[in-house]
Amino acid sequence: MWNETIKNKGKWYAEIQKAEMPVRPWYLKTKFMDDTESTTTSADENTGNLCDNPTRDTLAEGLLGLLKPTVDQLDDRVRATRISQLELKQQIELLNEELQKVKEALNSHPDLDPYVKKLIACKHKVTVVLNVLQASQDRLNEIRRMVQKEKSVNTISTTPQEPEQSTSTIAPDHGSIN
Repeated sequence: MWNETIKNKGKWYAEIQKAEMPVRPWYLKTKFMDDTESTTTSADENTGNLCDNPTRDTLAEGLLGLLKPTVDQLDDRVRATRISQLELKQQIELLNEELQKVKEALNSHPDLDPYVKKLIACKHKVTVVLNVLQASQDRLNEIRRMVQKEKSVNTISTTPQEPEQSTSTIAPDHGSIN
């Protein structure tokens, strides 16, 4: 099979593994124990060694005295880490709930497009009415101006004037407005 891989995959793969691939993996070459064999030792087998041994007791006490503060400190730190992880878990759950509320609020927004279209239509109508009102205001101002002009012409023509002597046969024109 390896020879086929060399042909199919190319020389680079072949250079990685120059030797022949083993037929059986390495872990199958180890000797397995029978079910009847045991790797554990019981306290009964070594009770003879547990008798009075002052060197071993001193060594054990020394190791225990050396390792106990470190193990206690490590145990305290593990306990503190677990507590902070529980607090962090609670904070993450609260944050998740808040994010769910925000998500629901964002998903439940009303569709504002029809209202925007209505507002645009109303704005257009108001603009048209404003233009009509402006044109009407301009016409009213023009009419007022003409009325004022007419009044001023009438007041001038009603004031007594000296009769003009004319040699022409055409009657004088007094205050006509065109």
